[in-house]
Amino acid sequence: MHLKFTGAAAALALFAGSLTANATELRLSHQWSDNDVRHKVAQIVADEVAAADVDLEIRIFPTQSLFKAREQYTPLSRGQLDMTVLPLSYAGGQQPAYNLTLMPGLVKNHDHAARLNDSEFMGEIEKILESDDIMTLVPGYLAGGFAGKDGCITGPDDMPGKQTRAAGKAFEQMLAGAGASIASMASSEIYNAMQTGVLDAANTSSSSFVSYRIYEQVNCYTPAGDYALWFMYQPLLMNKSTFDDLTEEQQAALMAGAEKATAFYLEEAKKEDAESRKVFEDAGVEIAEMSEAEFNAWRELAKETSYKMFIEETPGGDKLLEMALSVD
Repeated sequence: MHLKFTGAAAALALFAGSLTANATELRLSHQWSDNDVRHKVAQIVADEVAAADVDLEIRIFPTQSLFKAREQYTPLSRGQLDMTVLPLSYAGGQQPAYNLTLMPGLVKNHDHAARLNDSEFMGEIEKILESDDIMTLVPGYLAGGFAGKDGCITGPDDMPGKQTRAAGKAFEQMLAGAGASIASMASSEIYNAMQTGVLDAANTSSSSFVSYRIYEQVNCYTPAGDYALWFMYQPLLMNKSTFDDLTEEQQAALMAGAEKATAFYLEEAKKEDAESRKVFEDAGVEIAEMSEAEFNAWRELAKETSYKMFIEETPGGDKLLEMALSVD
């Protein structure tokens, strides 16, 4: 049985301790609805753990009902929260290295993202997580693209003079370097900004392009395909001390659920891109493809803008960036 806590009840549940009458209970927080792929990833782990019958229950608190979206990392690190699905760049203020997990041109497609997840670079990110008493259960990247009101956006030459919304500081730096004017706003505000002429173009996730009906306001869409610029790392994380305190059977059940959820996450991420393409096509929007040459042109621009700023602001950032870029 799943009980929903709100207000003071949620706070009591949070600090009352982990043990229920019959089983250890873990609290998992995230910002999305229960229809979102990231909730489904969490639910797979919870269901697999329940099916293993190891006296362990994962209670999921969606839609920021336990913590605000950007306020989950610190309580997770302190053990006040057991698990979360979190865009890791949200914690870039605490650990600047995490800003590399939302960096233009670092990931080119989903298969490349999967290789990055198994790389030495991600091993270094894991060490930083461990220094904050956090571990990764389910790695995962989600992708995004571009949309333009007048004309397609595939390469840097398409940006001069456009008023653009970008997803993340590093993307704003790169697009400004391409000659765009930047208008910062939430993805939920893109539709009205395009409708009123404030925006000419936008960069956001595949799912946001669909859920906010941006296809009603643009005439060209560049979805994530063989090449894409926008990838955001959004893993399922767990407090490491909490994991270490579980029994071997409980740990094994968690890891088995995580393995199943990881495979699901990759396939669903690819599906979201394909489905966004179809939605825009069905709405009569032109579909553009980013070529390898255009991807490389963006990356060269990023080296002079986003990458340069990251290295200047992050101790050891040059080595970390080099490790990420070395993954083919």
